[in-house]
Amino acid sequence: MCSQKEAVPKVGSEPEKLSEQRPVEEQDKQPKSEKMKPKARRHHNSKSDEPDLQESVFLKKIIIYQRKLLNYFARNFYNMRMLALFVAFAINFILLFYKVSTCSSLVEESEAVHTSRQTARSVQWDPLVGVTDVKKGMSDETGEPLKPVTVRFVLEESSGYMEPMLRILAILHTVISFFCIIGYYCLKVPLVIFKREKEVARKLEFDGLYITEQPSEDDIKGQWDRLVINTQSFPNNYWDKFVKRKVMDKYGEFYGHDRISELLGLDKAALDFSSANKKRKPRKDSSLAAVLNSIDVKYQIWKLGVVFTDNSFLYLAWYMSMSVLGHYNNFFFAAHLLDIAMGFKTLRTILSSVTHNGKQLVLTVGLLAVVVYLYTVVAFNFFRKFYNKSEDGELPDMKCDDMLTCYMFHMYVGVRAGGGIGDQIEDPAGDEYEIYRIIFDITFFFFVIVILLAIIQGLIIDAFGELRDQQEQVKEDMETKCFICGIGNDYFDTVPHGFETHTLQEHNLANYLFFLMYLINKDETEHTGQESYVWKMYQERCWEFFPAGDCFRKQYEDQLN
Repeated sequence: MCSQKEAVPKVGSEPEKLSEQRPVEEQDKQPKSEKMKPKARRHHNSKSDEPDLQESVFLKKIIIYQRKLLNYFARNFYNMRMLALFVAFAINFILLFYKVSTCSSLVEESEAVHTSRQTARSVQWDPLVGVTDVKKGMSDETGEPLKPVTVRFVLEESSGYMEPMLRILAILHTVISFFCIIGYYCLKVPLVIFKREKEVARKLEFDGLYITEQPSEDDIKGQWDRLVINTQSFPNNYWDKFVKRKVMDKYGEFYGHDRISELLGLDKAALDFSSANKKRKPRKDSSLAAVLNSIDVKYQIWKLGVVFTDNSFLYLAWYMSMSVLGHYNNFFFAAHLLDIAMGFKTLRTILSSVTHNGKQLVLTVGLLAVVVYLYTVVAFNFFRKFYNKSEDGELPDMKCDDMLTCYMFHMYVGVRAGGGIGDQIEDPAGDEYEIYRIIFDITFFFFVIVILLAIIQGLIIDAFGELRDQQEQVKEDMETKCFICGIGNDYFDTVPHGFETHTLQEHNLANYLFFLMYLINKDETEHTGQESYVWKMYQERCWEFFPAGDCFRKQYEDQLN
């Protein structure tokens, strides 16, 4: 009985177990299916993210290679300049083999239409052969038609390699010129912007420009800089990012913060340097509209104005434009030989001697033009008959029958003549105006040739001598005097290697510059007493903390002796 009773629950327990096992199995199957769904989703998302990741990696590689390429152009800027000059010399060497070729041929009737289209102009310009002068449809004295004459510039050489080589060198020169502009933009433009921002920041902080005083109307540079002081990006390259706050702290008590903001056109958000404002992190928005709105348009316009008024950039732009025009006519490449004067310091000094006293030189030339005009008026009224430049038996060639021709004759011939205008016109011997002509010729020679031309030459020569003396004096001072204290080497050379030891260890310029950068980057609240003293003088641009005329060796000279 016991066994039967025990067996009954066993029989009935099997369906229960099966029923219990089924939901468990179903429950086990459900999580597996549910677990499989996220995996499938992740797998699907990973497939969709793979192109984005590949694109981002590809863009990063492009940016890296772009930076490397720009850095390469910047590092090799001067090498590319020398290479461009070498290519220009090679091109101009090939141009020496050009010659003028003149050919005459009868025009056949079958080619009349074709030649009339080509010879419609009296002068044609061929990019490959140069100037073409065509004379057609004219007749001589007998009435017979003249043959069309074509004047061309032909490259005369027997090898046949010069013409293709000239084209290759022209293309190479244009490419190098373009790379020079890119290298200059990467190497020098940041420095140009830094110097300009530094100049504006110093004038704002120390001179109170645009606050206590306004730039004059003639100061185009100052008027243009007004555009940048109220931009959020200013200063961008200059290291002092708190210039606006310093200007507010310095002039705010007297003029008022609102007044300064109104005068400078500054936004209060640009002057808010509070910690609360620093903690605010703007939300990143990668949309195109957000990217365009993030661009400081006024600052970029000001930056373009600074770049396009930079003399070096304008020179490189002119250099490349001449290279491009060289493909139209190869003789434009002759202008690139002037780059040799810009590549060497000695030749740059010679060019600077012309522009050093530029204002005085221009005024003197203007005075020369006025004086020559006065003599032209006298000659036009009284001495016209002496200005006949025709030979015997020819028609009269009067050079002073109209004022413009007379003035140009005096400027072109009279000024260049060693003895003045009297050497270029007829002799007044025996004429009724002989005495007046003598006075006219002598005074022209004295005032124009002896005085004015000598003044012009003297200005150029004196400027060259002054610039050369300045360079030699600076070089001598750097070699014989300490830059910090200004004491000469004769004082330190009483002991072996005294001056060298002093400039490298005691008064090393690099140590002073490092100390100033250390103060700039250090928090003002952490300055020591000496550092606060030097920092205050540095902010006031007072350099009395430099030991001018003093050094430790001089202070302890008695003990050392």
